[in-house]
Amino acid sequence: MTANRRNFIKQAAVLTGAFSANSLFNQAHAEDFNNAAKKVAHLNPVQAAQDEDYWSVIQRSYTANGDIIILNNGGVSPSPLIVQQAVERYNQLSNQGPSYYMWRILDQGREPLREKLALLAGCDPEELAINRNATEALNNIILGIPLQKGDEVIGAKQDYPHMMAAYKQRAMRDGIVYKQLNFKFPIESDDEIVKAYADAITPKTKLIHVTHIVNWVGQIMPVRKIADMAHAHGIEVICDGAHSFGLLDYKIPDLHCDYWGTSLHKFLSAPVGSGMMWVKKDKIEKIWPLLSDDNPNSPNIRKFENLGTRSFPIEQGIGEAVNFQNSIGNKRKEERVRYLKNYWAEQVQHIPKVKLHTSLKPEYSCGICGISIDGMTTAELDSALFTKYKIHTTNMVTDNVNCVRVTPHVYTTIPNLDKMVRAITEIATGKTK
Repeated sequence: MTANRRNFIKQAAVLTGAFSANSLFNQAHAEDFNNAAKKVAHLNPVQAAQDEDYWSVIQRSYTANGDIIILNNGGVSPSPLIVQQAVERYNQLSNQGPSYYMWRILDQGREPLREKLALLAGCDPEELAINRNATEALNNIILGIPLQKGDEVIGAKQDYPHMMAAYKQRAMRDGIVYKQLNFKFPIESDDEIVKAYADAITPKTKLIHVTHIVNWVGQIMPVRKIADMAHAHGIEVICDGAHSFGLLDYKIPDLHCDYWGTSLHKFLSAPVGSGMMWVKKDKIEKIWPLLSDDNPNSPNIRKFENLGTRSFPIEQGIGEAVNFQNSIGNKRKEERVRYLKNYWAEQVQHIPKVKLHTSLKPEYSCGICGISIDGMTTAELDSALFTKYKIHTTNMVTDNVNCVRVTPHVYTTIPNLDKMVRAITEIATGKTK
């Protein structure tokens, strides 16, 4: 065995990973990031969002393909290089002897990770479970919460499809009543949204499901106001935080919801296939885990982590993604991504035939914006952006939604968005080459 290999195994075995001063982030970026942060320390987050010198340091930490402009970060985001390297490093270690290194060494890293995520989320570590994505997190709640035949759940037709499918499955299996509101976004009134949920409540309503940032068009929903209204009626609230965590500057308890779940491979830029769920401590006991546990009525949040053999390298990668996030700061990151969205959207909104499907007011949107062009289907627009300009977006069609979703991230450059503006201008005016 070479000296380098022995050192690698020795370091990994004592978990000198994301949870130590010798993390990959500290080795690769700490000095540069700290120096860059000092240069914008006198600026507030909105001002810092426009400092291209600062953000160029962040951008260089990613390896996104320069030949394609990725503007579908609302689906899944690329990870910074250090996150990729962490996964690769611990995957190599695991394959030296999986049953030993995975279960006796790397498995010890979940509790430090739980604490690290809890600090970022502003919650008790004993309320947080680590899993693979928002669908798994929220299906644990939707399919595990005690509901009886005739009990009502209020959601929306603009919620995420996998969540809607879970409620429909419960309606088929258990006879619950699943009621869906049908919003036409953008809506620039919290009161209007809250009233829609309030008006749908009946004496049989037990649960309200609300999406924090609507994935189709980026509408930010007033979760806290909805939760406070619901609780006044004795109703519990589930929040889908898939598109808000790692983007908006908030702590989970601030939302006043009872249950919450997210995918970490979106705006946190954690490895693909990582997520987490949060359950208010006094409600953990009553939720049946999606995957069986020998004590399903336990008040221990870990009962939701019975995945069988899992990817321990991914968990180490999550830790490095949290390091990366903390080095930027939640509010600074939120304002940068909002600035990038507004940068291109404000330039195209007055072009004839162009329609935006998202508010540009900061309280109602952040990174996601929907766009369409009269005379084109959204599938045609999505295709034209890619085939003629190598800009990758995604086509979004559902109830009251028909647009192309555009989502930048912190690694997105201003020249990339200038190309997006040029593309929309040429397509809308028929002057494409």
